Amino acid sequence: MSGNTSKAMIATLGFVTALSGFLIVTVYQATKPAIEENKRLAIQKTVLEVIKGATAYKHFVINEKGELLAAAPGLKGTNVYAGYDAGGKLTGLAAEGRAQGYSGAVETIYAYTPSCQCITGVKVIKQTETPGLGDKVITNKDFVANFDKLDATVKGDALANAIVAVKHGSKKNPWEIDAISGATISSKAIAKGLNGSAQDVLPKVVPLLSQMEGAQP
Repeated sequence: MSGNTSKAMIATLGFVTALSGFLIVTVYQATKPAIEENKRLAIQKTVLEVIKGATAYKHFVINEKGELLAAAPGLKGTNVYAGYDAGGKLTGLAAEGRAQGYSGAVETIYAYTPSCQCITGVKVIKQTETPGLGDKVITNKDFVANFDKLDATVKGDALANAIVAVKHGSKKNPWEIDAISGATISSKAIAKGLNGSAQDVLPKVVPLLSQMEGAQP
């Protein structure tokens, strides 16, 4: 193979690689707004489902200074959703949880009720776990019952007790999640996602509850 032929092949390969990269970036940029909008709509729908008694909600962002701000495009910080009943009374809060499962990330929206300092509902908004096994975290009634009143008491800048998944049938404490037999990895992913989010979000939220109570949804 001559030197000129080799250079031509290398140049062609470089062009194809660059073009492929350009097309991938272009498609990503073109579809990103639609993906983000679909996620926003999914979160909106789920927030109202997961917060008991809520008929409307307000999206807040807690910035790095600990200030509570109404969410706006480009505003960075910790997202939290305050749910209100028909009379405008704060009924609960919602936040996002995320952790790695067996075959991909498991993303959730969970509700926190300040009066009991507990998580009172969880909805999975995205998961790619094995059908029939990992998806039991959505369909198994006994597993879902873990979140009727899961302890998430705040003590200082963290939870008083970490939220953990335990072997099926061995739950003894209100902050433990009774895992599903045959879907332990998915159960642990839910627990890990809730614990990671709650440890970060709830200590920031609790001091701001009075501001949320006075806000209009």
